[in-house]
Amino acid sequence: MLSDRFSLDAWTGRIDPEPDSPRWHQRIQPLAEAREPGLALLGFACDEGVRRNHGRVGAAGGPLALRKALANLAWHREAPAFDAGDVICEDGDLAAAQARLARGVCALLEAGHLPLVLGGGHEVAFGSWSGLAEHFAGRKTAPKIGIVNFDAHFDLRDPAHVQSSGTPFAQIAEQCQARGWPFHYACLGVSRASNTRALFSRAAELNVLVREDHEMREAGLAAIAAELEAFLADCDALYLTIDIDVLPACEAPGVSAPAARGVPLALLEPLLEGLKRSGKLRLVDFAELNPNHDIDNRTAKAAARLIHLLSL
Repeated sequence: MLSDRFSLDAWTGRIDPEPDSPRWHQRIQPLAEAREPGLALLGFACDEGVRRNHGRVGAAGGPLALRKALANLAWHREAPAFDAGDVICEDGDLAAAQARLARGVCALLEAGHLPLVLGGGHEVAFGSWSGLAEHFAGRKTAPKIGIVNFDAHFDLRDPAHVQSSGTPFAQIAEQCQARGWPFHYACLGVSRASNTRALFSRAAELNVLVREDHEMREAGLAAIAAELEAFLADCDALYLTIDIDVLPACEAPGVSAPAARGVPLALLEPLLEGLKRSGKLRLVDFAELNPNHDIDNRTAKAAARLIHLLSL
């Protein structure tokens, strides 16, 4: 088993009488039945990092809410999709949960799947990346992994104080330095009001590609897409991580820290399509969905739409 808990109970929904009208709940399969590579969903039911970062807890319920939102969406994939269950963190041992997630992600990659991790707080990122790093670790040359994060926050806080949902990319930078690997990080949708000067300075020191939320306008989308294309040109693989709090609070109220401005779906979707077309996507995760604070499942539905887009 790659996970601590497995159930298909969330995968229910409408069944249409017309031919050729399947929905996700009719096509998702248990990972144990996989006979060929596909999209593999692995949950990370954890908000210990959010608690440590003084955020609104509840993201541990994110994987279940995301599955329920996905279940009734129309199925347009050609390749299969599998559910690998959930890694859970109920004892407060975040590092151990991240290590289990890393082993699961690595196993999925070794089997040829595209892992899509359903968080959980953004502490999910360190576990996700660790699994990708383990997958690449045996290679003779240092891998060039591009990390693209759509997020209102850098999540570059100093992990020497406490490891939390606010530290994963600083932890990844430290791991890259220890391994002699390049740290190649882009963070788009950053809110200057929500990130201190110290965090902007750390991003500059680490040569992070930064686009603030107010810069992400329809008129500038082509330039941002070209910037991302150039960013990926020197990468072997892409790890895409989406903190749902990058969306405006009206589109995503159910997160740990709702965005006063944010980047709307209409601007996010074309950028994600471009990243998908790069052919370098190896790992995706979604973070910070907090169903305790959602309204009419808006946040879960928005995240499910993005998963649906990336799955096509």
